[in-house]
Amino acid sequence: MYDKQPFVESGSAQECLQGWEKIAAELRSRQSSTLVIECYPGVFLDEIESAIGTAMPEWKVLRADGALLPEETIEQRFAELLTDDPVFGRMSQVELSEFFDPEAILHLRKEAAECARVIILGTGATLLCPKPSLLVYADMARWELQRRQREELIPNLGLRNFTERAALKYKRAFFLDWRVADRTKCNLLSRLDYLLDTNNPSQPKMISGSAFRRGLEAATKRPFRVVPFFDPGPWGGHWMERVCDLPQDGAPNHAWCFDCVPEENSLLLGFGDIRVEIPALDLILQHPRELLGDTVYKRFGAEFPIRFDLLDTMGGSNLSLQVHPLTAYIREQFGMSYTQDESYYLLDAEPGATVCLGLKTGIDSAQMITELYRAEAGDFDFPALQYVNQFPARKHDHFMIPAGTVHCSGKGSMVLEISATPYIFTFKLWDWGRLGMDGAPRPTHLEHGVRNIQWDRTTEWTKACLVNHVTPMAEGRGWREERTGLHELEFIETRRCWFTGTVPHHTYGTLHVLNLVEGEQAVVESPDGAFKPFTVHYAETFIVPACVGGYTIRPDGPSAGKKCATILAYVREQE
Repeated sequence: MYDKQPFVESGSAQECLQGWEKIAAELRSRQSSTLVIECYPGVFLDEIESAIGTAMPEWKVLRADGALLPEETIEQRFAELLTDDPVFGRMSQVELSEFFDPEAILHLRKEAAECARVIILGTGATLLCPKPSLLVYADMARWELQRRQREELIPNLGLRNFTERAALKYKRAFFLDWRVADRTKCNLLSRLDYLLDTNNPSQPKMISGSAFRRGLEAATKRPFRVVPFFDPGPWGGHWMERVCDLPQDGAPNHAWCFDCVPEENSLLLGFGDIRVEIPALDLILQHPRELLGDTVYKRFGAEFPIRFDLLDTMGGSNLSLQVHPLTAYIREQFGMSYTQDESYYLLDAEPGATVCLGLKTGIDSAQMITELYRAEAGDFDFPALQYVNQFPARKHDHFMIPAGTVHCSGKGSMVLEISATPYIFTFKLWDWGRLGMDGAPRPTHLEHGVRNIQWDRTTEWTKACLVNHVTPMAEGRGWREERTGLHELEFIETRRCWFTGTVPHHTYGTLHVLNLVEGEQAVVESPDGAFKPFTVHYAETFIVPACVGGYTIRPDGPSAGKKCATILAYVREQE
């Protein structure tokens, strides 16, 4: 059974405080003079102020947002970085201090210094008091932030744009707010006294900084999974509802499963039967070398470069026809150092399912561009199959999609998308004339897209280089390994292993990401008992940190003695 709430064992239930009353009692017992609660943008500050302030009436509460620059100034300061594009901006190197008025900060610092006991609360609280006697970090999951944006519960940092379209709030947060907050957080994780889980404001949870850091360290020493989340889409299907046992949540379909995108996913730390939810990004920021390995960290920094997600069109419709930017283009236009090379691995497919990939030999590129722009204008249905190859898609097929290749998955497919992780840089060329989930037309990006299409990736080249490039690699007793890609233009290597017995693996100092693509259940074990046996189920993605070293995988439970398969991705060594 697909596990929707995986966790990392991190301690006992007694180490976790639940509810504002217990949290306030713990903070009050520390007898500190200055309590700073630094908050991730999107945390409900009013609720924290009400709960903590009421329980600690002898303390004066100062809000960091009182020192923010005027909204108009913030808008003007970052307009060039955010651009007027509805989807894309430039990745920012902004510091949190750039949102604040220096004179207002000095005024609040002086006011705080005059208080016998003071609570400084909010995003930027550490700017008012860089070295408090007690430091709490109020954190929350990226997915919860998106939910609050959609429900008009939160604005962007420094703004009052509660009712702005969720897509625009997400864009601003993605390119600006979250970059700023993560940069700030990175400097605090190693010294915070408490971590406050604010994902459920009516039931907050708090653990000590040492327990938080111990949980992160535990995750680097064993296989683990991040918390998957599911989202509907205009092309979505219904396969995941059945296989992943999704609750009846009123969604019309389920298009996405972010199964291993640590920029977006959460990590659950288990304290007895209590789960503390934190962004998985905290682990990457705190332990990049142990998780990624030295060579990957040297190349990408504290970023998780491999992404696994699920795309469900079973009972749905085609994905948008799209292309990803070339590396030079994404660097020049958006400030990213690498691009979204990817692949489609077919977990399942209905009869007649297809994948669109590459361009047909002999097409007229100028005519294709002209017709794309006509379609964008709304008076013309783009005849995609006149220009784009369409290949049959069957279970366990693997299609390579290096950047610059026109592609999309067709209806009737269950795709495991294995890709690099430069986030949201997909240029839609044609979306089949449909509307988004909000009832508005989904934006296309033809100006960007046509500048990145590689017109020489025609039928013959695509067949020879991008479709089911399977090469036998090794075999042993009860197992057989084969290379399935990716293309030499892409930095990710993938290996599929079929097995009925125990398969030896070794990280050799680099990050491994795997999915159980065949078989109901398998178990991951340490040959020397370095970690507890770790159970995985069909379609689950799991991470093996670089520092784990040797590990084995074998069929387990209902799959014992039966044929199973994993797909493994890792970063190739640079030549």
